Amino acid sequence: MKKVFTTLTITGLMVLSSAQSIYAQAEPVVADKTFHQVLKQRFIEGGPFFMGIVLLTLILGLAIAIERIIYLNMASTNTDKLINNIEEAFNSGGVEAAKEVCRNTKGPVASIFYQGLDRMDEGVDAAEKAVVSYGGVQMGLLEKNVSWLSLFIALAPMLGFMGTVIGMISAFDAIEAAGDISPAVVAGGIKVALLTTVFGLIVAIVLQIFYNYIISKIDSIVNNMEDASIKLVDLLIRNKKN
Repeated sequence: MKKVFTTLTITGLMVLSSAQSIYAQAEPVVADKTFHQVLKQRFIEGGPFFMGIVLLTLILGLAIAIERIIYLNMASTNTDKLINNIEEAFNSGGVEAAKEVCRNTKGPVASIFYQGLDRMDEGVDAAEKAVVSYGGVQMGLLEKNVSWLSLFIALAPMLGFMGTVIGMISAFDAIEAAGDISPAVVAGGIKVALLTTVFGLIVAIVLQIFYNYIISKIDSIVNNMEDASIKLVDLLIRNKKN
């Protein structure tokens, strides 16, 4: 995952470094251009500095989102099947056999179960406390870097608004220098200024969709963890009585 994040970051920096040279070669938008060409032209018209920063925000946000989605999908576990396997191992080989099942199973639920089983010799209460404590640790791992994604969602439109304000100031400077309010100068300046806001809002919308999916995925995994933890404690209690 670090390689993905690093690659996308380098790509963003390369885009920022080349934006200035591309901006100098910009041509007016014509009607027969494709959507990709129009999008590229609008990006260039918005100015290489702020548009490049907004693009970098999108790249970093997508890198975090993709890394989290892959991690969360790998962290998903069939808890019912895991509980059944642990119960069968417990009945046939005791605690050590159940721990071996957890060691051979990927995901946070199996790790939590292992911690609970590892404290089984200290009593059910100790095992339950271990499950609860380690569950909090696993929740922290699930939510890792999600706060950065929410930061990029908030940062993208703010950068766009800042670019718009600076663009409006530049437009008024051009009017002042010309000594006349020309419709072409006013319209062109406002258009360029608003492009940064448009791109900032687009980036925020895209990242918000990924953010909501990630949060719903985390909630689903956490609910499964809590439900499975209750079943594990019940299993330990039954076997302790036996």
